[in-house]
Formats: sequence, structure tokens, C-alpha cells
Amino acid sequence: MASNGASGSFAPADVMAALTTLQGSDRQAKTQAHTFLEKFQKSKDAWTLAFNMLQSDAPPDAKHFAAITLKGKISLDLRNQVAESDLPALRTQLVTLLKHYSSGPKAIRIQLAVCLAHLAIQMTTWKDVLPSVVGALGDSAAGILDFLQVLPEEVNEGRKINLSEDELSQRTTELISDNAEAVLQLLVNYAKSSESATKDPQLMRCISSWLREIPVHAVVTSPLLDAIFAALKDDDSFPEASDALSTIFRETREIDDDMNTIAILFPRLMELRPRIETEADEIGDTFKMLTRIFAEAGEAWVILIVREPKRLRPLVEAILECCARDKERDAIEYTFRFWDEFKQYLVLEHYIEARLQYVDVYSSLVDVLLKHLEYPRPDSGNERDLFDGDRVQEEKFREFRHQMGDTLKDSCEVMGVADCLTKVLDAIKIWMQKYASQATTASVPHWQELEAPIFAMRAMGRMVNKDESVVLPQLIPLLVQIPHHEKLRFAIIMVLGRYTEWTAEHSEYLEPQFTYIVSSFESDSKEIVRAAAMSIKFFCLDCKHLLTNQVIQLQQFYDQILDKLPEPSQEEITEGVATVVSVQPVGETYKLLKLYCDPVIQRLMDKANKATDNPGKYAVADHLQLITLFVQIVMPYVGPNEPNPAVKYWAEVFPVLATIVDNFQFVPILERVCRCWRNMVVSYRTAMAPILPEMANKIAAGFNSTHQGCFLWATGAILREFSEDREHADESTTESIYGFFEAQVTSVLRTMSDLDARDAPDVIEDFFRLLIDALLYYPHRLVLSPLFEPTFEAAISSLALEQREPLCATLHYIRDVLTYGGNNPASSQFPSDVARTGPQAELKRTVKALLLRHGEPLIKQILAGMMITFPRDCFADGSGVLLGMFELLPAETTASVERTIYLLPEGTVSPTEAQKLMAKIKDRLAGGDIQNIRQVRTLLQDFTNSYRRRYVAPRDGLGALEASRFHFSG
Repeated sequence: MASNGASGSFAPADVMAALTTLQGSDRQAKTQAHTFLEKFQKSKDAWTLAFNMLQSDAPPDAKHFAAITLKGKISLDLRNQVAESDLPALRTQLVTLLKHYSSGPKAIRIQLAVCLAHLAIQMTTWKDVLPSVVGALGDSAAGILDFLQVLPEEVNEGRKINLSEDELSQRTTELISDNAEAVLQLLVNYAKSSESATKDPQLMRCISSWLREIPVHAVVTSPLLDAIFAALKDDDSFPEASDALSTIFRETREIDDDMNTIAILFPRLMELRPRIETEADEIGDTFKMLTRIFAEAGEAWVILIVREPKRLRPLVEAILECCARDKERDAIEYTFRFWDEFKQYLVLEHYIEARLQYVDVYSSLVDVLLKHLEYPRPDSGNERDLFDGDRVQEEKFREFRHQMGDTLKDSCEVMGVADCLTKVLDAIKIWMQKYASQATTASVPHWQELEAPIFAMRAMGRMVNKDESVVLPQLIPLLVQIPHHEKLRFAIIMVLGRYTEWTAEHSEYLEPQFTYIVSSFESDSKEIVRAAAMSIKFFCLDCKHLLTNQVIQLQQFYDQILDKLPEPSQEEITEGVATVVSVQPVGETYKLLKLYCDPVIQRLMDKANKATDNPGKYAVADHLQLITLFVQIVMPYVGPNEPNPAVKYWAEVFPVLATIVDNFQFVPILERVCRCWRNMVVSYRTAMAPILPEMANKIAAGFNSTHQGCFLWATGAILREFSEDREHADESTTESIYGFFEAQVTSVLRTMSDLDARDAPDVIEDFFRLLIDALLYYPHRLVLSPLFEPTFEAAISSLALEQREPLCATLHYIRDVLTYGGNNPASSQFPSDVARTGPQAELKRTVKALLLRHGEPLIKQILAGMMITFPRDCFADGSGVLLGMFELLPAETTASVERTIYLLPEGTVSPTEAQKLMAKIKDRLAGGDIQNIRQVRTLLQDFTNSYRRRYVAPRDGLGALEASRFHFSG
């Protein structure tokens, strides 16, 4: 077809050369080639060149690139670059190419089928799509099947194509609904045409693709069901046939409507059960797919299973058998969802009869899971490397165990926790009877059989009530007697940490557990030490009142062990001991903080004095987090006018933190100090007043000297806690705090005028989050101040950023500003009965006046962001700003949007497309109500999304070309 006014700037030789360059190793050349090919794909020249490449003797990977390029052109550029009169010629060329590639390569043929489907969706005058394509392709069964497969898939993804909802709905009816019966007959005829056709994987894929459109009962009562089961006997077609059968099951979930269909399917499915045993012994994926078939049927028919437990029991037993015979432990995961959904019905009182009939199945399932939970026996015999160096398998096993843990919880709900825990207890007792006497400090025989039930006990922890008094009193003492082995000790520590809530209710079992965990810190294993620190934390959190008498000894242990722990474990154990301190009498708070924290502060000063390189500085930053944990957790309750003993202690510590800020320009250290100060304000609120002036000075000086956003973040906490509407906030203090805030804003605006916003994204983010707080708590002062307009201008400038977090903060601030121009401001200070009069009226006038001055540049930045630069997560907020503008100033906003769209580069948006968009916007606005205005937001979202897909986002094909050569088969 003609290139429709192409500029001729992309020569075929240049395109081929760029494709060749992508296969090379020169990074700079590849980047240039990539950029060149992206521009080529979006150009008008790409139409002619793509067709020429597909008709040439170019290499298969180049032809595949051409086919993918053509798909992108038809999806995104058809209406902008091809005249409607050229569409029939384009259709003819596509059909001819599809027939030409009927014998392969298949990858190209599939892309061409997608191209034809996309053309069919958009070419609304083409009414006889199915008969004309089938007739044109003639005896090209592969081409016909490919087209039939992709057609419903692409129609269902039709929102990616530039069609209105009404157009897409009409084409869906014409292409899919109206053709369902004819497609069924085509598939049946093909299935009956030959024995090989019956087992054709492509036929199976077509069936799967059309099952949403063709009534499932029509498929099941046709020869296609026999074809599917025949294909299940063939290794080459088994995967596709299993997909088709699974899809059929999913389409029968409405069991009351599909009882006749299920009556046909169930006996046919159970004919496959003997294959579970035979396939379990074979190498390959057939057993996995067979398991998936049974599991999918179980999920689809789960309501019927609980309604008719006896009739459907063979299916449940088949799923259980799949689990039991899964030697490689990679098929059972397909059953997890079934067991979960099945459980959700069985625990209902309405299905108590079914629950009683299936308790034995879940009991057997627990036995299976306990076996699967066992660590492997390594072929090498090396107990230190259980996976023979295969780290991928090791990580997969860890994930798999936690999934099985969820299924164990399901079993607890069906069987009862006591019965599940009894299985754990019995497994441990059996091991103790068989192997305990053979265990030594150097070797524990068959430890895998012992570790698995211990892990299972950990997984069940959440299900066990604190008042369980039958099994746990036997299990807990038994655990601390188990012979030492690294994996066993780790598992036991994790279990004890999981059952601390139970221990809190059974204090007689606390001491041996706590002793066991404390002694574990002497281990050489890093895993055991980390687990012990985590468990200590949970014991302190849940048994804090039981540990009151040991608070002094606990500090001695904490001081002795702290330096031996990795940083995450230091934080965990600190969180634990701080919790114990927090529940002591208020009169003891100052003394205990001094006892616990003075050594921590001394360590901090020692680290700071030695911090001459980055590792040393990071050590200081990490240690600061321990102080912050005490600040966050130790919050004694005192009356409004009483001095807070915690604040008394932190006032002594403050000079140390201030000195660190003075001595270090290292960002992680500054962030941790600011976090500590921020948490002081949040934890002790107005009780911080004695320290506040000095803190405010340090924060202001810190920002002025470092320009780091963390100081603004700390400012926000002070602004909130000492705002005008806070109880017990002193008026003079509030005045001083707001003055401090204004000084900070002035300093930031001065900084932003000297810096490119892209060089200070953290400052931008923290600045606008601070402004959001100021607007919430001090709306009158901020909106009516001389700083309001400069901050809004700074917000508009910041929209040029491309990082998510600063953009989100900026957009949220702008959206909040817009609310003060309407009747629902983002503040609790304006109840609805004064929304239209009183104190808000002046704010409304000020905000609207501001928008009249700066609305157009704001709209330009928002539209540019949504079309080009915004990360995906910012789209909703961007369109929210547009919605707010349309609500406040509909006429002015419409005019600004129109002028902005007409400023877009020539050739990207046609005058017709722009006029059509603006006509729709004006039509919606004429309705006047909020629903119509929200539809304008949707129109602009769709327009900007379409623009980005066409002209900004990379198109398909280049990544695959860069990665490797394509492999093609007929």
C-alpha cells in the first residue's frame, strides 16, 4: 500500500542495518540503532517497508520484526495514517501474506493473524469478516485457525485500540457473538477432517479462545469433546488439550445452570484418574498438567462437591492422590487454591455433613504435606548443601513450604487444631523413639523427618488459640529437649517465637523457652542468631508483663549481646527490650531509659568519632535507628501539665544528636537523626515543648546548610503536632512554629530558584508533603499569605519531573489547593454548613483568582505529563487535577485544553481528532452535573493514553531482537 505521504527518510537498507546492529556488542551503536528503529516504527514509511520486508528474502528475525511493526501500525496508527479508501487494499495484502506464511514460520503467521484481527476490529464497514477470511485463505488451515484463535483474544483487549466504547461494543457483537455458531461448526468440521486434525494443538487453542463466546454446553455435546480427550492421549497436544479442558471447567462454575454439562464431563474426567499413577513415574510435565486438570475441576465444582459429597468424592480423592504422588513437589501447587476454596465451604454450618465426610481426606492431606515438607537428602551426602549447589531450587523449596503452610492452616480449620497438632506431636514422638538414642552432638540421623513437623507446627501457629491446653503442654517441653542440629534449632526457635501469645497465658512454660533462646545466641550460625533475636522480640512483645521482674537482667543481656548481632537483629532485640521498658511504672521510666540507652548513646559517640569512611558513617546511621526505636516505643502516659520523664531523658541526649548533625553531611545520618526527632514529636507531642526551640533551630540550620529534604520532613511533624486545633497547644508556641514553617518555605523557594528540580527530587517531595500539612492545619494563613502564589508556581514547575514520589506529592498538593476553590475543602476546619459562606469564602476567591492566572500553564504541564513524562502511577492524580479545574472553571479550562491540544506536534493529532475530542468535552460539560464532568476526565485519560501509546511508548519487537535471534518453526 502507499505510504500515505511518507517523508522517505527511512531507507530499507538503513532499517536492515539497524536490525543487524542490534545483534552486535557495541552498546553505543545498539542504543543508536534502537532509537532509529523506534522512530521508524512510528513513521508513515513503516507501512511500505514492513510489507516489503515480509515479501522479501530478508532473514526470519527481520521479517518477524516487520510483522510486529505492522501490528503496531494497525493498532495505533491506522486511523491517523491510512485513508479509509485504502483499507480494502490493506486487507487484501494482509490476507495474501497470511496465506503465504501458512507453512511458517509460525511466529510470523501469528503476528499477521493479529494484524488482520486488529484491522477487522477497526474496519467497521467490513461486515462479513469470518466468511471472507475463511474463503480467502481457502485450504490454509493453519492461517484460518490462527485467525480464529486471536480474534476473540484481541477483541477482548480492544481498549488498546483507538475505538470508542460504543464502537467496540458493536464490533464485539458483529465479530464474536454473531459468529459463535459458525465458528463452532468450523472447528467441528476441522476436527472431523482427519485423525491428525483431532490432535492438532492449534485446534485446542482455538477451542480455549472461543469458550467464552460459544456456550460451553454446545462444545461439550459436540465432537470437540472427543477431540479434546483424544488429544490428551498425545504428548505433543497434551498441554493445549489440558488448557482447553481446564477452560471448559472454569466455564461451568455456575453449577445450577451447568448441571447437564457437568453430568457429561464428570465421568469423562474420572476416566483420566488411572493416568495419575502412570504419569507420576514419568519424566516431563504431563503429571503437572494432569494435576492441574483435576484441581481446576475441583475449583469449578467445589459448591457441588459440598452439596453432593458422596457423588463427587472420587474427584477429591483424585486431587489428593495427585498431591501424594508428586515426587518432584512441583505439581501440588496447582491444588492449593482448591483446598482453600473447599475449606471455605466446609467450615460453614450449612455444610457440616460434608465436613464430617471429608475430615479423613484432610487428615490424609496433612500426612502428605508433612512428608513433602521434608528437606531433601542431597545426592552428594553433603549436609551443608542440601540442594547440591542449586540455589534456584533452594529458594523454590522455601517458597513452596510457606505455600504448604497455608494449606496446613486450611486443614486446621476443617479438622480442628488439636487433631493437626496431635499429628505433629505423634511425628516427633515417633522420631524420638526411633532415632533419639542415635543422635550425637555431631550427627542427628534422619533429622529431616523431625524438622518437617516442627515447621508444620510453626505454620499452624496463627490457628492455635491462647487457651489450648491439650497438645501444646506436651509439645512445648518436648521441643526444648530435641537434640542439637542447626536446622532443628532454627526451626524450634521460630516455633517458640510464633507461640509467644500462648506462652503469655501459660507462664509456667516461659522460663525453659526463654533460656533455650538466650542460649542460642552462643551459636556460630548466623541464621540461628537472627532467629533468636526475632523470637526474643516476640517474647518481649507478648510476655512483657511477665518479664517485669527481669528488666534489669534483661538490660545486662541486651548490653552483652548487642555488638554481636547483625544490624537487623539489633533492631529486633531493641524493639523487644524497649517494649518491656515501656510497661514499667512511669516513675521508673527515666531511670530505665538511662540504664538501657546510655550504653547505646556511648556506642553512638564512639562510632561517630571513628566514622572517617562510608562504612563507618553507615554504622552511625544504623545505630541511630536503635535510639529511634526507644523513642517510638517508650511513651509513658502523663497528664497535660506534667513533665514527661522520657522527654527529660531525651533532652539530655539532644546535644549528642545535634552535634552529629553539625559534624556530618552524610545523608543517611541526617535522615536518621531527623527521623528520631520527628518521632520524638509524634510520640510525646506537646510535652516536647522544652526541647522544641532548640530542635527547630537545628532543623532550620540543617536545611540551610545541607538542603536535604529530611529536615522538611521533620518540620512537618512539628507543624502538625503544634497546630492551632491541637489540644494543649500553647498559642505562643503555635505562632512560633508557624513562623518557623514560613522561614523554611522561604528557604526552600530560594533553594529551588538556584537548582534544577531534577537535581533535588527528595527536597521537592518533602517540601510539598510539608505544604499539604500546612494547607490542612493552617489553610487561612497559607492561602492568604504572600508565599501561596510562589509555592503554586513552584508546584507547576515541579510537574516536569519524571520520578514517581515527588510527582505524587506535588499533584496531591495541587489537588488539595483546588478543593479550597470549591465547597469541599481538604480540611476539617470547614464544616459543610459554612461551605458557601463565612471563613471559606475569601479562600475560594483567592484560589480561583490564582487559577485564572496560572491555570493554563498548569493544564499544559498536566497534559504533557500524562501524554509523555508521568509514570503510570501518577495518571490518576493528573486527571484528578484536570477534573478539579473543570469543576471550578469549566469554560476557562476547556479553552486551555483546546489551545494545548492544538500545540501538539504536527502529524500527531489530526484536526479532525482534536475537534472530535473537544466536541465530546463540550457536550459533557453542557450537562452540568458532576457525572458529566467526570466523563470529561475519562475522555482526557483515554486521549492521553492513546497519544502515549502511539508516539511515546516503545513498540513491540525491539527487546526480543536485542536479546537473541528468533527461533522459528512451521
